[in-house]
Amino acid sequence: MKKIAVLVSGGGTNLQALIDAQGRGEIVNGEIAAVISSKPGAYALERAARAGIPGCVMARKEYADSRSYTVALRDKLRELGIDLVVLAGFMIILTEELVEAYPNAILNVHPALIPSFCGEGFYGLHVHEKALEYGVKVSGATVHFVSAECDGGPIVLQKAVPVEEGDTPEALQRRIMEQAEWKLLPRAVSLFCQDRLQVDGRIVHITD
Repeated sequence: MKKIAVLVSGGGTNLQALIDAQGRGEIVNGEIAAVISSKPGAYALERAARAGIPGCVMARKEYADSRSYTVALRDKLRELGIDLVVLAGFMIILTEELVEAYPNAILNVHPALIPSFCGEGFYGLHVHEKALEYGVKVSGATVHFVSAECDGGPIVLQKAVPVEEGDTPEALQRRIMEQAEWKLLPRAVSLFCQDRLQVDGRIVHITD
């Protein structure tokens, strides 16, 4: 049984999708063992507590820089015996120490079809604002492994979601969460826990 840590910074809607999927038995050979928040008071911690999942705060502001924070986080994950790290609305830039400690074992969900609308500065509503400004007819979500390059790791799963006439960034954000993010992330986590993801360069093969 693989131990999963979910890193959060805010409301935790993707965390809730994982908790619900776990409750339905959809995360095979894995369990959420810890939820770690980058700031106190994040509602995601309440979601974890209600589900009986241990939660803790590692506040970014208590560390001098990103590197010292990343090293402390890496050490905490190792102490907990974590096999898979999931970034679920985690708004902190991490340095290479975590990727080196967990190669192809950190999953992130991005609210667009990478390589579109991704990279530095593309987070939250900014992603959907840029997609609408550009006039795309479809957007969606991507689950990818985390690498040293922002949003640049190998792609695990993607799902397209239509952009509708009159969409606001908020409306598009909600549709992508409901139709793509909340479905893709639990599936990717389950595939990882079943050892069904094989990484070959940039290509992720899903095995039977």
